Amino acid sequence: MGLKLTIEPAIATKISKMQQRVRWQHPALRNQGIDQTRLLIEDGRASDPDFSFLVLGDSGTGRHRRDSPQRQVAEQLLAHGQGARFILHTGDVVYLVGSREQYPSNFIKPYREWLVSGEEYSQIAYDRMVFQLPFLPVPGNHDYYDLPLMLGVISGLTGPLRYVLRSYLDLDVGWHGSFSGDAYARAFLDYLRAIPEAQLPAHLEQHYTSRLDGRRCLSYRPAIFTRLPNRYYRFRYGGIDFFALDSNTFNQPLPLEDSEQGRQSRQHLQQQRQRLEVMKADLIRRASLNTFQPLSEEDFDDLTAELEEIDEQISDLNKQLAAAPGSAPPVDSDQLDWLRDELVLSWQTTAVRGRILFFHHPPYVTEATKWSQGQTLAVRDRLRQVLDQVAAEVGSPARGRPLVNLVLNGHAHCLEYLRTGDTGHGDAHMAWVICGGSGYSLRRQRPEGADLQETLEGSDRTVAQSQLYLGRSGKGSSLKRPYSGLRIDVHGGSDLTLTVTPLVAEKFAGSWHGYRLEPFAV
Repeated sequence: MGLKLTIEPAIATKISKMQQRVRWQHPALRNQGIDQTRLLIEDGRASDPDFSFLVLGDSGTGRHRRDSPQRQVAEQLLAHGQGARFILHTGDVVYLVGSREQYPSNFIKPYREWLVSGEEYSQIAYDRMVFQLPFLPVPGNHDYYDLPLMLGVISGLTGPLRYVLRSYLDLDVGWHGSFSGDAYARAFLDYLRAIPEAQLPAHLEQHYTSRLDGRRCLSYRPAIFTRLPNRYYRFRYGGIDFFALDSNTFNQPLPLEDSEQGRQSRQHLQQQRQRLEVMKADLIRRASLNTFQPLSEEDFDDLTAELEEIDEQISDLNKQLAAAPGSAPPVDSDQLDWLRDELVLSWQTTAVRGRILFFHHPPYVTEATKWSQGQTLAVRDRLRQVLDQVAAEVGSPARGRPLVNLVLNGHAHCLEYLRTGDTGHGDAHMAWVICGGSGYSLRRQRPEGADLQETLEGSDRTVAQSQLYLGRSGKGSSLKRPYSGLRIDVHGGSDLTLTVTPLVAEKFAGSWHGYRLEPFAV
């Protein structure tokens, strides 16, 4: 099978460990009627109908020694995001394996202006961060990853040499990984497990004083207490309900059919995996030849990006092939049921004029490697099931409007705006924006183009179309790398209108060029 760069914990492990970290449904929380999936941003302006917010995704790389793409994007957001009320992050906060070792250089340093005492960023501990501007992330797959033991030992022992030579082994890793998402939890969640039992009631009395829809919940106080209640959660701002999901626990690919067609599909996937393993071995060989003649930073970025892209595809294929034919894949039913119920409640609440979802894995995407992946299909299938149930419940209250006004994703290393057509499901006629190009290596659009098709009853039909794609383009001296974030303006009125402004820092011919693309309405 070759060298594995990362290890991903099982879905059941992700769920159970995250529950332990926040003391999920602990008696002290239940007895006080606390809802651990809600928060209220206490900034005194949450009722304003006109506001703006920023979006980042797939940002946390530290490979670039001279100039950091994520810092370039952060400067664009700082320059054009005045007055923004909060920041959403679509996942993969820290690469490559979500380790606490990477937070100082890969997160705290590039985003120091948004942190309390950010002028002394080198003194800020990753698990003691307090944000001036509310920072609201969801976990990405890399935020859950761990390192194989041997790779961690090699990486740790060769750290100083790798820094000087920037050789193949510099994959932006240290001694260990995330410990199944523990670093992410300590960085962003209200880590109740670390609070002694005797002190828990006092902590709850101090920080869980807000109410949302009649339920007591966590109070998010900028510059004072900036923790999230759970790995998935929701909040309301300006009459908009925001739903943050952890898609890492409902992205398990569907099993292949126990049929002749299923066996043929399995054989095809095995052959595809074998080809990718050969390509991966060749990349490692090419990189090792340059160990003592380091590649340029741009060439090294290209090589390691290609290696990580192949490893991701192999991981997806392994998940599909590991599932027993006809078996039921593991899925986070509690989270999906929660989303269904909360969306229905949102539609039944007259004070709410719109809904925005954000999570890591995109259900619709034209990046070169993503549309055909089993994870993409799984997330799309499970989200559709939820939205179909919501549509059946709310029915006429939707009055022909989309059930969700906007879905924000990451994972695909690009900026993309898509719209679904008549999908035959509750996700029809919706806007989807992928913000996954905020610092890590960018990827190209698939050669098949902007139309996404599905096979229904033996014939192909277009279910979504890409309206804008911004990723890697050109080759050699004409290669362009446009890294990006977003500013989204929310306008008042009962009919919700959103204006999306891409904020771009492009690297071309060795220099950085900042520019703003034309805003578009969704």
